[in-house]
Amino acid sequence: MSAVERVQPETLAQRRVNGFVLYNHVVSVPAGHRLIFVSGQLARNALGEIVGAADMRVQIRQVGENLKAALAASGAGLDDLIKTTTFVTDIDEFFKHVDVRHEYLGPALPTSTTIEVRRLAHPDLLVEIEAIACVKE
Repeated sequence: MSAVERVQPETLAQRRVNGFVLYNHVVSVPAGHRLIFVSGQLARNALGEIVGAADMRVQIRQVGENLKAALAASGAGLDDLIKTTTFVTDIDEFFKHVDVRHEYLGPALPTSTTIEVRRLAHPDLLVEIEAIACVKE
């Protein structure tokens, strides 16, 4: 585990959905660490095919797998995540599946922003997550 500092200030409310804390408010990266930036990952398999059309739960899982693969290619893992930005086409539907999100992001509990958008790169895509990770050099 990296030496990043994860902070939940007592003066800020912790956002919880279905009992899951969704993110840390602050992550501090000490000197001697390398940042890894991962572009927005969509629910596409290795062939570029959309996985789980019209099923946000399946798409969140595919995006999680894609994040794992992208991080592994840079010598990092999901527990090294420090920031995510999530774009969803239906925020109410997204929050029905925080357990799946937590399977992937829970170990790191990165800082996080979730934004509802009208549409992603293809009408069948429902969720996209970009990320920043940090590993010790």
